[in-house]
Amino acid sequence: MSNSQKPVYGGQAVIEGVMFGGKHHYVTAVRRKDHSIDYYHVPRKVNPVLAKLKKIPFLRGIVAIIEASANGSKHLNFSSERYDVDPKDDHTIKEQEVSKLTMYLGVAVIGVISFVIGKLAFTLVPALLANFMRPIFPSDVAQVVIESVIKLILLLSYIYFVSLTPLIKRVFQYHGAEHKVINTFEAGVPLTVENVQAHSRLHYRCGSSFILFTVIVGLFVYLLVPTTPLWLRIVDRILLIPVVLGISFEVLQFTNKLRNVPVLKYLGLPGLWLQLLTTKEPDDEQVEVAILSFQALLSKESETEFSMKNEEII
Repeated sequence: MSNSQKPVYGGQAVIEGVMFGGKHHYVTAVRRKDHSIDYYHVPRKVNPVLAKLKKIPFLRGIVAIIEASANGSKHLNFSSERYDVDPKDDHTIKEQEVSKLTMYLGVAVIGVISFVIGKLAFTLVPALLANFMRPIFPSDVAQVVIESVIKLILLLSYIYFVSLTPLIKRVFQYHGAEHKVINTFEAGVPLTVENVQAHSRLHYRCGSSFILFTVIVGLFVYLLVPTTPLWLRIVDRILLIPVVLGISFEVLQFTNKLRNVPVLKYLGLPGLWLQLLTTKEPDDEQVEVAILSFQALLSKESETEFSMKNEEII
């Protein structure tokens, strides 16, 4: 089977594990403190309205982001719960079940705070700093360029310093393991630890690339609106967020399709360069978890496809 005929799979690193998603299912594998592997399976639910929206260019990217965020949160919560639980300790499990509501509320609050802080950091701060330098860079074009450069510096600095923490470093290693597994599968090579480790930890479809594209696309979109007065500049940035996200998603899909085309494949290089920060080389045990997660997903996908074919025959 050629690469173009293979189903497209995506994934996400979680705490001490990896989540993979396919056409019908999502599966997460987590290595627990006792070194056992725990799995979490969620069937992919098809929403007719969202399914139609996902066929519309520029809108489909926003829908995909919302879906990925909602689903990814479930699997991230699972990994944080199950990693610390002793499977033989029923008391601990019951305590965690009782505290689930508290945890979900905490995650929701943290999510809101993170969103607000993120918007302040990556929308207000670059615009304010660029506006502060208006005496030096007075034109609208110069202002947008300076604002985008500041935003890029903030993004790279944030990722770099966060990656130095032990927990995030391990998550980034699992992120690398996820990419290696996908690259190995798409190359048509058997999924062994040795084969997976031989492949790149970078991938064109990565969300990290998407984040960088939002900065680049934002630069061109913001050139279409004025930078004065400052309050209007801020309002424009907020209102244009869906536009930037939608276009960035299309650019990501476009660069992925061109990754095997000479010369044009270099369009995706900026996103790959950013992944040098957001992924780390995994160890063999981390790769093993990623392989088990992906194999579990493939098994679920095959079962569903087999059942659907039998239903068609009947």
